[in-house]
Amino acid sequence: MSPLLDVKNLSIGFGSAPPVVYGVSFSVNAGETLALVGESGSGKTLTCRSVLRILPAAAQVRSGEVHFGTGASRADLLQMAPRQIRDVRGDRISMIFQEPMRSLSPLHRIGNQVSEVLTLHRDMSLAEAKRDVIATFDRVGFPDAERAYRAYPFELSGGMRQRAMIAMAMVAKPDLLIADEPTTALDVTTQAQVLGLMKTLQRDTGMAMILVTHDLGVVANMADSVVVMNKGHVMERGPAEAVLSAPGHGYTQKLFAAAPVIPEVAKPADPIDGNDAILELNGISKTYHVRASGWRASKPVYACSDVNLRVPRGKTLAIVGESGSGKTTCARIALGAELPDPGGEVIFRAEAGLQPVRVDHLSRAEKVAFQRQAQMVFQDPYSSLSPRMRVQEALTEPMEIHRLGTKISRRDKAAEMLRWVGLNPDMLKRYPHAFSGGQRQRLSIARALTLDPVLLVCDEPTSALDVSVQEQILSLLERIRDGMGLSYLFISHDLAVVARIADEVAVMRRGVVVEQAPPKTLFYNPSHPYTKALIAAQPEPDIHSPIDLAAVSSGAGEPETWPDLYRFEGMAAPALREIEPGHKVRCHA
Repeated sequence: MSPLLDVKNLSIGFGSAPPVVYGVSFSVNAGETLALVGESGSGKTLTCRSVLRILPAAAQVRSGEVHFGTGASRADLLQMAPRQIRDVRGDRISMIFQEPMRSLSPLHRIGNQVSEVLTLHRDMSLAEAKRDVIATFDRVGFPDAERAYRAYPFELSGGMRQRAMIAMAMVAKPDLLIADEPTTALDVTTQAQVLGLMKTLQRDTGMAMILVTHDLGVVANMADSVVVMNKGHVMERGPAEAVLSAPGHGYTQKLFAAAPVIPEVAKPADPIDGNDAILELNGISKTYHVRASGWRASKPVYACSDVNLRVPRGKTLAIVGESGSGKTTCARIALGAELPDPGGEVIFRAEAGLQPVRVDHLSRAEKVAFQRQAQMVFQDPYSSLSPRMRVQEALTEPMEIHRLGTKISRRDKAAEMLRWVGLNPDMLKRYPHAFSGGQRQRLSIARALTLDPVLLVCDEPTSALDVSVQEQILSLLERIRDGMGLSYLFISHDLAVVARIADEVAVMRRGVVVEQAPPKTLFYNPSHPYTKALIAAQPEPDIHSPIDLAAVSSGAGEPETWPDLYRFEGMAAPALREIEPGHKVRCHA
């Protein structure tokens, strides 16, 4: 029996340069999941886009065949006429893209965009298409399918937008689904639920799937066979169990070594001495008011409530939680970018023994001086670096704003910071687009360090990076912290990442801290159901340790559904209580 999709000796290049995809071959059977694994730039996405003939205009398919179908319908997709390949796209082969916000039209409602697949490929009326789309929305887990049908993309969370993309890909019941990094930027609990949904839909429809990812934990939970790519070449391929149990190629072994995992802990950690705190957040709450339509009163939205945190000097406090849990709001309040509600206070001590500074009471001039000592590293380095400024200009700009040094000394400082983050000073004349994602994140860190701060706030600095690059950035942050004596407030949604770098972890859900302890205590004795869900949702690169979706669903649900000891409604949460030395849990007495 021939495979559903058979790719043979595929090579893709740009201009006169050597191929960026060279001699790639693999096949996918009906009902099977093939994982294409590798770092950014390895050629995974180009290979998949060539199947649907949606390559960039400058790309050239230099050799290869892509046979798809069974029996008399089998054909080489690369030789099809444009009209024929358009009939295949979205109908027999669908694709889920990595960034749903860029793939969905911001001007059209979600329901209309998904319905278009059926009106184009099934000649359905709008009423018939709407009925099928709403049924599909129910199936992919929208709590209110009718509301989702009428919503615009910007009205949905990242996880809901990704579910809409899955619905769009699944509504026509394709023979083959190509999922390009469908969960990379999602919270781990949402990722676990989306992966479970995709497996369920595949089992129900019998479709084949190509899963593009750099995460071996995702591969272990989803794949039947694996193809590992690096720099356009296939490094290793075979059944998932064989590749994951005993990787033969050094590159695959390197990916395994870089994969973050939650450690097994033999005993809890000793409490941290937090007497010398560089930053304190006391009684921090933040309420926003959302405008309502017509004459109706504005609606309050509570971003965070009664948050109390301390960052010990020279240590790392990590705040962990899903999107919308209030992590970034707390970070912005800590840096003075937002003011807390009345009653909250932010206290900063640049050095031990100095008079404390109330960040929430600073004047404009005082805030500028404070920002020399506290800097932020953002999640998306490409957005935080101006594409029109060379690296030298981007790195010297903070020193110019604060009127530090001369032009020559600023350039020397920029070169020194590049060395600190592992880049060559010769790169000062380049623009950000000439760097990889990991290198751009290094540039963002270098820019934050040019003012010699004592506190660094890192907002999801590794969430969109490959596991190997993520490992490099975490090692870099540790080296800088220890070498410069910095303190970190580290924002993340991934407990496996903070296990590596944090001295203390605060887990947030719906604007409140639900559990707080050193990482070893948290992993030795997790108490809160949401913390247990975060741990259960972490995919492991072990085919015999699948994600426990029941545990994820139990803890990742709404607080009204938690066990009685932890349950609360609205913002009426119970107090944060110390259940053992250094270990606090929000629960009823």
